[in-house]
Amino acid sequence: MSGATFELYEDEAGQYRWRLVHDNGNIIADSGEGYASPQKAKQGIESVKRNAPDADIERK
Repeated sequence: MSGATFELYEDEAGQYRWRLVHDNGNIIADSGEGYASPQKAKQGIESVKRNAPDADIERK
């Protein structure tokens, strides 16, 4: 996705999280949970990139 960057950061509880931030500063998506290590958070990013490139849109 051009115009966006995954950010990996440590929260106040010492857990690692990611967020996808558009160039305009808006957060597009986030991990929704903390991970015990930066490596696990990176695996979460890779999972999103791999498993949802063509995800359908479902209206509820």
